[in-house]
Amino acid sequence: MEENIRKLRQWISESDNIVFFGGAGVSTESGIPDFRSVDGLYNQKWAYPPETILSHSFFERDPEEFYRFYHEKLVIHGAEPNAAHRKLAELEQAGKLKAILTQNIDGLHQAAGSKEVLELHGSTHRCYCASCYKPWPASYINDCKGVPRCTCGGVVRPDVVLYEESLDQDILSRSVKYISRADMLIIGGTSLAVYPAAGLIHYYQGHKLVLVNRGATPQDGNADLIVRGNIGQVFSQL
Repeated sequence: MEENIRKLRQWISESDNIVFFGGAGVSTESGIPDFRSVDGLYNQKWAYPPETILSHSFFERDPEEFYRFYHEKLVIHGAEPNAAHRKLAELEQAGKLKAILTQNIDGLHQAAGSKEVLELHGSTHRCYCASCYKPWPASYINDCKGVPRCTCGGVVRPDVVLYEESLDQDILSRSVKYISRADMLIIGGTSLAVYPAAGLIHYYQGHKLVLVNRGATPQDGNADLIVRGNIGQVFSQL
């Protein structure tokens, strides 16, 4: 463990075009539950599977149940950036980290001071009307009771990518460019099980592919360095 962290520290010092690709595990140390671990949302009891509730068709069919789940499980008040978020912001400010590609929707990277954050799955900090696309402040849906309605009568929704919806093509294109040009790719806090986002890492062409994760991933065999552990604890040692 210590030797791997030492090597990670050395590689970072030698690199000036780093890209970070992260998932839910980056934010669990900030008190935000992940989706796929033993304690995650996918293993908690609910009337419907989370994949069903967080789908486009379910949102249109039953917005009341969608928002009941959304308010109870996805609106997290008081979460603060942890050591991983802060270290990534420091690396960007030092000119080493060029971009963060995140599957998270919590906005904690920006709260830590990171500027170039590509949100693959959107953000709970933005929302808009599903009918007329009028933007609304996030507090309008995060703090409301029941189903939030626009002045046009349409349902206001979070600016997140639901199941059955496509990722933003501009964000995908920019992500591919960053990864394909990187001299170091750090992947952290993700099971690499959610596609198409997880497929982006295949565009990496360098020789410093680092995985920082508590458990195994499908890409372990392709990694140049694996560090097992909570990403916040690992990054606090950098």
